[in-house]
Amino acid sequence: MSQQRGATRRSRERRAELIAIGRKLFADTSYDALSMDDIAAHAGVAKGLIYYYFTSKRGYYLAIVEDSVAGLVARAAADTDLPAHERARRTVDGYLRYARAHQAAYRTVVTGGVGFDTQVQEIRAAVREELITTIAEGAYGQVAVPPLARLALLGWLSGVEHITLDWLGRQEELPRETVCDLLVRMLRGTLTAVGDLVPQCPAPATPAPSGP
Repeated sequence: MSQQRGATRRSRERRAELIAIGRKLFADTSYDALSMDDIAAHAGVAKGLIYYYFTSKRGYYLAIVEDSVAGLVARAAADTDLPAHERARRTVDGYLRYARAHQAAYRTVVTGGVGFDTQVQEIRAAVREELITTIAEGAYGQVAVPPLARLALLGWLSGVEHITLDWLGRQEELPRETVCDLLVRMLRGTLTAVGDLVPQCPAPATPAPSGP
């Protein structure tokens, strides 16, 4: 049993190593420009090992995307004990930090992958649902919200995606903190609008400004 556990652990570690290598490769080179031979050469392994873990180049690519976005969801779901306004800022700031650190995977998910990739679209939809759930829970203390409230949060998140994509190309002009402040203020406006239209979803109280 101990040998089996050791083999399983080594297998997970090996798979994680290949994903980390692939993340760097796809960050610098387009999907179509990389062959399985190229990937194996960069990884320093036999091509058959990559097929063993991922079945195909597409499977490898999707595994890299899924592994990358898992970090984004985990970061957003953290700090549940913080006040609503502080949790929102931490979530948005974490989102921007993630996008900057994993630009290739982020662009892949937000733009839909290679062409119109239905599996990448499914990953994107799952990530969106997780983020909407996180925001709803932080704002209203519940994950299930009325359709209009969900629609408003989805609209805000769509804006976040496009703003973040544009910001990644002009980080020298716009500090992360400034973009974070913009997105948090946009969220506050969205929650206020929801509160006006959906009585069961009142906007969270805004913290009073600190004194001089």
